[in-house]
Formats: sequence, structure tokens, C-alpha cells
Amino acid sequence: MESKVNVIGMGVISAIGNSVDQSITSFESHTSGISPLTLFDTVHRYLPVGEVRYSNAQLSDMLGMEKKFNRSTLLGIYAARQAWRELNISKKWRTGIVSGTTVGGMDITEDLFRKYKTQDPTIDYHDIRDHECGSVTERIADDLGIRNTVATINTACSSSVNSIIYASRLIKHGLLDVAIAGGVDALTKFTLNGFNSLMILDKQPCRPFDETRNGLNLGEGAGFLILVSEKVLKEESLNPLCQIAGYANTNDAFHQTASSPDGRGSYLSMEQALKISRLATSEIDYINLHGTGTRNNDSSEGIAVQRLFKDTIPPSSSTKSFTGHTLGASGGMEAVFSVLSIMQGCVFPNLRFTSRMTELKFDPVVEFKRGLNINHVMSNSFGFGGSCSSIIFSKT
Repeated sequence: MESKVNVIGMGVISAIGNSVDQSITSFESHTSGISPLTLFDTVHRYLPVGEVRYSNAQLSDMLGMEKKFNRSTLLGIYAARQAWRELNISKKWRTGIVSGTTVGGMDITEDLFRKYKTQDPTIDYHDIRDHECGSVTERIADDLGIRNTVATINTACSSSVNSIIYASRLIKHGLLDVAIAGGVDALTKFTLNGFNSLMILDKQPCRPFDETRNGLNLGEGAGFLILVSEKVLKEESLNPLCQIAGYANTNDAFHQTASSPDGRGSYLSMEQALKISRLATSEIDYINLHGTGTRNNDSSEGIAVQRLFKDTIPPSSSTKSFTGHTLGASGGMEAVFSVLSIMQGCVFPNLRFTSRMTELKFDPVVEFKRGLNINHVMSNSFGFGGSCSSIIFSKT
């Protein structure tokens, strides 16, 4: 018999805060984390981003770690420790980690390449050991003492939702008892230059789902959930924050970096997540939209939402208007925000919205609202290559 998957802990770090409490305060005060780039020198310094306000050296000191780890590892460990710190359970449980990322140790590699080009005598080729994405997950696992299952997922911007989905499936089918799942990505020159070459970066703070939207703002951060089976919940006398009710991953199969105009992949992922959760569209109380702020993404997702929910579209918004688009970390961070929505009975504002998109019949939420009865939240994450994922969190 499949076990229900319960969320019992969470941790997050982003441009709007270094904790769950700081994040909710930023949402409530409409305080965005989007600001000019300061982390590294680049000809694109004029582009606004969602930075975490600490250098690698500062993060290392805060974590009590040597100053040798890449930024993704530092951000990942910071959020993972938050989620993990109150987990006081028996060590007998089969415990794993599944983490999504797209950047890996790119910031260290960029520095190494600069030294190589200038024939810097301080170059240390051992630094390349943490370049690949899986090393980030392994470092987090080592820090938390996890040995049973260590897995990394890279499906572009749906990476960390797919990590939560995979971890949930491992628990449901009795292969794990406890899992930490989510994702992390850091800002790098590689991603900034890459997205700039696609001409989808806004030179102003982004305006998701606005008719005047002109692109996304990149961001960085990490978000993780602690998931446990029903057996662990009962034997350890734990209080769940919520449950994972349904999820789905589909593929748009349209274009390497663009969504289909009719949002077919988005529609299917939401529809199948609802089917697995056995919920009706009318039972979803809030949608955390993927909402990057690009012309293509918001139109595709909005059309899919309208097609599925018809005239009963629930309150919806994109929290990327606060954090920027954190790529492989976005689904993990927004999973934390979705759990927060249920716990605190709130929905988050879609900043800088002024005018409805011509092809849509609904507007996103523009004010922070608390005191609501939020039982079921859907969160969307759609990535390059057509990877579309939706997940539903439900009150227990």
C-alpha cells in the first residue's frame, strides 16, 4: 500500500530573506529582492537580479565552513540546514536527498577559467572537482550525514519540483522513509550571458502576467522540504505542515527554449496533478504560477490555466516578481512558499502588475492577503526542453 507523503520541515534562502519568517515578512510588506547586480564584474551590470545579500566568504563564515566551496553548495547547505535542524528522529529510517540544480559549481569554474587564460600562478586544478551538478547534492548530503539515497535532477527550471516529485515517489513506494528534497542555483556569468543572448532579460524589474512584460530577472537561492512517510509520522509523533496530494511531469515537445502557444504541456501537467490528487479545479485555493515575465511563458501558462480552470480560476500570482527567476531552485523555493500559503492562510502579491494581458480573462493577485481558508495549493514549474511540472500541496 502506498504511503501518504507528509511535509514536516522546510528551509529557504533567497533575495527576500534568509529564512521562512523573513520571506513572509517581505511578501507582506511588498518588499522585492530585485536590485542591480553586485556579485561579480560584468558588462551586463545594469541588469536587475535577485541576489542573496552575502558573499561566498560571508556565507562560509555563517555556516562555519572552509572558504573553498562554490556558491550553489553554500546556498544549498544554508537552506537544507534550516529544514533539517529541528528533525529529531531515530536514525533507523532510510533517509535520502534529491536535489535539483542547473548551475552546479559554475562560479568556481568561471574563476578557474579566468586564471587559466591569464596563466595565474595560483591556479589549482583541483577546484574543478565541484563543477558538475551532482557535487552540490553530495556536499549537502555529507553535511547532513545522509547516505541511503543521493540523487541529482537537472530538468532546467523544473528541476527542484521534479526532485520533490521523485522523492515523494520513493517514499510512496516504500523505498525511503525520510527525504529532503528541493533545489539550489546561484547567479553566474554563464547564466546571465546565456539568458541575455536569448534576449529575454528585462532591463527593469520584471512584471509577470502584465501586458507590458518584457522579460525575466534572474535570481538565486535554495529551497528544501523534509518529507516523511505515514509510518515515520506516526512512530515519531510528528505534526505535519501539510501533505503532497498530487503531481505530474509532462513534456511540451514544442521548442528547446520556448513553450507552445496553446500551453499544452502546462495544461497536461496541471490536469494530471489534479487527477492524481482526486481534486476538482474548484478545490484549488491558490496557484503559485511559474510566471517568469517573458512574453511567451506567461501567455502559454495563462492560456493553459484558463483552459483548465475555465470560469473558476483561483487566486494566482508569480512570486518571481520578488525573488527573480532562480532557475533550478525556483520550484523548491516556491514549494516552501506554497506550504507557507497553507500554514498561514495567505496568498502572495504579483508585484508591478498594472494591465491585463489581452489574451487572458483574469488578473493575478496584487495584494498580500491573510486570514484565508487555504486547503489546496498548486505550484507550477516549467523548464527549457519542454519539461512541465505541477505539484499540489494539501492541508492535513
